[in-house]
Amino acid sequence: MNLPKKYLVKTCSLAVSLGLCLNLHAQQSESPNNDSDDTYSQRMLIIGQKEELNTEAGAVTVIDEAQLEKFEFDDIHRILAEVPGVNIRQEDGYGLRPNIGFRGVTPERSKKINILEDGILIGPAPYSAPAAYYFPMVSRLSSIEVFKGPSAILYGPNTVAGTLNLHTRQVTSQDEGMVDLSLGDFGYQKLHAYTIQNTGNLGILVEALHSGSEGFKELENGADTGFDKNDITTKFRYDLDGAEFDQVFELKLGYADEVSDETYLGLTDSDFAASPYRRYAASQLGLMDWEHKQFQFTHFISGTNFDVTTRVYRNEFDRAWRKLNNFRQSSNPATRRSLQEILQSPTEGINAIYYQVLTGDKDSEGLFEQLIIGTNDRSFYSQGIQSDLQWEVDWAGFTHYIKAGVRYHEDEIERNHTEDSFNMVSRMLTSTGEATSLTTANTERSEVISVYFQDTLKLDKWELSLGIRGEKIDSFYQNNLTGSEQDWLKKSNTIWLPGASAFYSLDSHSGLFAGIHRGFVPTSPKQSPDIEIEDSTNLELGYRYSNQTSQIELVGFVSDFKNLKESCTASTSSNCFSIIDQEYNAGAVDVSGIEASYSDRLEVNGSIEMPWSIIYTYTSAEFQESFNSDFELWGDVIAGDSVPYLPENQLTLSLGLETSKWRVNLMANYTDELNEAAGSNVVLSGVTTNSFWNVDLSAAYDFDNFGTVYLKVDNLLDEINIISRRPYGARPNKPQQIFMGYKYRW
Repeated sequence: MNLPKKYLVKTCSLAVSLGLCLNLHAQQSESPNNDSDDTYSQRMLIIGQKEELNTEAGAVTVIDEAQLEKFEFDDIHRILAEVPGVNIRQEDGYGLRPNIGFRGVTPERSKKINILEDGILIGPAPYSAPAAYYFPMVSRLSSIEVFKGPSAILYGPNTVAGTLNLHTRQVTSQDEGMVDLSLGDFGYQKLHAYTIQNTGNLGILVEALHSGSEGFKELENGADTGFDKNDITTKFRYDLDGAEFDQVFELKLGYADEVSDETYLGLTDSDFAASPYRRYAASQLGLMDWEHKQFQFTHFISGTNFDVTTRVYRNEFDRAWRKLNNFRQSSNPATRRSLQEILQSPTEGINAIYYQVLTGDKDSEGLFEQLIIGTNDRSFYSQGIQSDLQWEVDWAGFTHYIKAGVRYHEDEIERNHTEDSFNMVSRMLTSTGEATSLTTANTERSEVISVYFQDTLKLDKWELSLGIRGEKIDSFYQNNLTGSEQDWLKKSNTIWLPGASAFYSLDSHSGLFAGIHRGFVPTSPKQSPDIEIEDSTNLELGYRYSNQTSQIELVGFVSDFKNLKESCTASTSSNCFSIIDQEYNAGAVDVSGIEASYSDRLEVNGSIEMPWSIIYTYTSAEFQESFNSDFELWGDVIAGDSVPYLPENQLTLSLGLETSKWRVNLMANYTDELNEAAGSNVVLSGVTTNSFWNVDLSAAYDFDNFGTVYLKVDNLLDEINIISRRPYGARPNKPQQIFMGYKYRW
């Protein structure tokens, strides 16, 4: 993980320009300083845990470690069911490749929200290729923050919807550790452990996590359809406190990998009804194999009325996904079919022949009955330096709370996609012996300078904030295939994103807030300048109440998109393989909705408490212009058509009983039907998923000094639903799965 010389020069120049040279001559204290520990811990969070009313404008949700441990979920989709305003599209049932959107932005590969880990962009290449095929293992997270609204301008580049900040375990000043072992249905196993050790001012954290499963889907040859994932994180933290400044130095190193027997190939609706967890023989070679490396060095310095956090980071991600792409395409249009077309109409004409080959009921005979297995091999890096200032200063008769920051960031994706041809022979895929063909070889890179500034004034009961974010993006595209018509493209874009918000305190426990900000999603480096950025004006109005046991938040939001942008990815359709990451414009779209959440904790008797919550989201998203498109998610759209994969209504109900020794919690989540496509003349026009309920149960018992035993049941009612028909074919949710676990802390 050596950093390029150019990168190190820019790192040093930025650090010097901010005046962040380290005070190595500061007076060292004789023991760790808890004040700097507390301040530093809060700065690692966007929102943080606050006992008093949070007066920041913007819809706020914090899921702390206690909440995460209630259900011991491995799937970020299930965790975010407790957050209003979140829309998701499930895919594999385990949440291996999340699809997350906020406030009506389409969830495809979570590419329109900011995903941070410990305040740093964690996507493989968030500017050059934002579709996030990597997502951190959620079992190692200590808290999750979801932030929507005008403060999104502080955490770009994507300022349309909001930010998801994943917070990993910190190095505390107290020695501690934990071991967690869990076993479950379908060969599931999880082993999670960490230890924190301190020597003087130096603290070290080592955390390791393994989870895996044989899978709940079924291949005729009996092969696994599950996954194995590993993650190890090490942190070294040194506290250096002086008479004038307190400082923290932290080095974080991480490694993670995954091997999963996953496929994009689903089922026909009739096959799903008969056997929803079946996998066709043509999917038997499906395999995702990835590796992630992480480096982050953080310096934190605080004085009487300011603190500055500077992070230098680099993430590397290498992945190869082998999967069925399509049949060999005929030169005769009458016999050419996409996999979506075949599975949607498996008995019509030549589709019946292709369908029988997919299932293994027929051997490949003609040339165009050969199956094309593609391996999308991609390498990414993401690196940069980021400094964030918080400063309280008196000026012009007012106290100003200033947040400001600058980031230099580089990221890159290098694609090398290949294809091999196979025949179906006796229900097994057999190579034709033809040479591997290279179908895509290109490089996309982005170099970005981002700045933001926000000034907050407190005037009696009012808190007023004005802010602005700037993004200067230089992007580069190189087609590495010889003989291509367009070999390279270079472009630059500079944009300014203003925002304003206000909070009015009704009393010490409640207040009203409002905000407006400009939303932005950049285009990728390979896109022609003819493809416009995603641009929107976003407004919100809300009410917030908080005391020791009760929290209420009610928010109405409106997003006026001047231009909605989408990209054609492998997860969208098999038609996208030849135009991978091609972007499309849809023009004006109006999105509006309501987010409501209410949580409380009631005392049943002197020893039993009942925590409960209700979370509701209403979303309306409609195209305002009519247009014709060959993009599979849109088709021929008429003004008033709904944006696909956005449920109109979502509801989550949680109820628990807890004592000092045991706890039982139940969570029920309802999701409305989802449109598979917006308009007409595409394969899935007029097709929807069904609305459905999912119920999860968890229980735990504490044995004082002997650890905790827990039981959890995902999908308690064992409901079976089609959660998506993309990229091709009906995909099932995870069936009922029972887990038993033991956790010991010291």
